[in-house]
This record gives sequence, C-alpha cells and structure tokens, in this order.
Amino acid sequence: MSIPVYNRRRFMIGAGLTGAALITNTAGIFNSALANGTLEATPSMRGGSNNYAPNAPLVDNLGSGFLVHGTVRQAGAGDPLANVRIQIWAATARGGEREPSNHGSVLTAADGTFQLEMSQIVPNFGQAHAHLAYDDGDFETVFLRPVMNSKNDTSVQAHFVLANS
Repeated sequence: MSIPVYNRRRFMIGAGLTGAALITNTAGIFNSALANGTLEATPSMRGGSNNYAPNAPLVDNLGSGFLVHGTVRQAGAGDPLANVRIQIWAATARGGEREPSNHGSVLTAADGTFQLEMSQIVPNFGQAHAHLAYDDGDFETVFLRPVMNSKNDTSVQAHFVLANS
C-alpha cells in the first residue's frame, strides 16, 4: 500500500485553489487545474455557437435588470487577459437570440473580468441560458452556453481560459 506524500507546496496550491473557488463561488474555472499548477484551455460547449452573429458591436448594455459576468485567463499560468473581446447574446424579454438588440460585445478589464447588463434572460427551448464567445483570433475560439438554475435568476457567469492559436 502506498502512502500519499503531502508537502507544504501541494498543501498551499490546494488551499489557494480551494479558497479562490470559495471566494468567487466559481469552482468551475479551477476544474481544469492540473497538478503542476497550470490551467488547461476551456473547451467549447455544445450548442454554444447557436445563433452566433460575428463581430457583434461593443455595447455599454443590452437593457437592464440582468448581469452577465465572468473572467478571462490565459491557459498555462492563468494570467488575467485585459482588453479581450467577449461576445454575449441570449433570448431576453425583448426577443429571441436572433434579435440584433440581444447581441453585443464587451472588453475585459485589466484584471481579466468582464460584465454586461442586459434585459432579463428568458427560457429558450425550455432552458434559461446565455451564450458567450471569444473568437478574435489571438487565441483559440471558445463558445460557452451557461444554463441558469432558475428562470428567475438575475445573473449568470462564465469563465474562459484561452489557449494561444
């Protein structure tokens, strides 16, 4: 029977990742953490590219009352990525996913965070969900489709870990 070896470094890495996940309530971004302390790239989600409209304009908001937010990091060391364009679209109280006023883009801040206020997301094909994409070419394209726990939620978050293309 082998006994696992625990050392201070392994403990600190595990405690740090656990603490960060608990603080941000986003354990999903750390699910791809590897034993050597690097982050794997986020894979595209099935159905994430539905009703995608290339080059959605940068917008200040797409309505009000609902917040889409998250982070963008680089695969490997996990450094935050600033000025990265994230596209967001969803079916809202204003119309379906194809409605042009439900499509927009935002840029990440210096710490890799982004957010966009929009009209309340409504169920589409039985699920309330958003679509988010990175596709500007510096990194591999990623489409995400986070599903909300309830149609009454007032926010949804998504986290990107991008690999060089």
